[in-house]
Amino acid sequence: MNLNYRLTLASKSPRRQELLSKLDLEFEVQVKSIDESYPPDLPKEKIAEYLAVEKSNAFGDIQTNELIITSDTTVVLGDSLLEKAKDASEAAAMLKKLSGQSHLVITGVCLKSKGKQISFSESTEVTFADLSDEQINYYIETYQPFDKAGAYGIQEWIGMVGVKGIKGDFYNVMGLPLFRLYRELKKFQ
Repeated sequence: MNLNYRLTLASKSPRRQELLSKLDLEFEVQVKSIDESYPPDLPKEKIAEYLAVEKSNAFGDIQTNELIITSDTTVVLGDSLLEKAKDASEAAAMLKKLSGQSHLVITGVCLKSKGKQISFSESTEVTFADLSDEQINYYIETYQPFDKAGAYGIQEWIGMVGVKGIKGDFYNVMGLPLFRLYRELKKFQ
């Protein structure tokens, strides 16, 4: 794909950087810190996109040929939003909730240039098999999943032994919906 923009990925996530590089696009990484709070009445399905837009708004002075990509990923189980676990006990509690259940992984993305901004979100349904305490504890001790929404990474051990099905974009669960992102980048011109 030949873009007329210099791409900037606004994410320190090594997974997002790896995923974007798999589209064979050159980009630089630049991150700006934001307050990641959101309106309390915002529907859980809209939070990831809202935060992606907020992250893009932190980039005030965008050059004419620059395109900023921001994103955020959330995990929604029923009426609960599962954010990043603060410690091992919180991670274990989240994984016990996910055990034997289906949940949504929602990634919001914002593309912003000097004169244009679009945002979208993609949802993927992930179904876990029943997880034993031994599996949960092994995963937490070995992989330290504290930087991941829902306290797991599908590309890690827990995804291989615990996820029995997904409906939607696999890469969305890792943090970037590549199928949709590729098409939106082509249209962004």
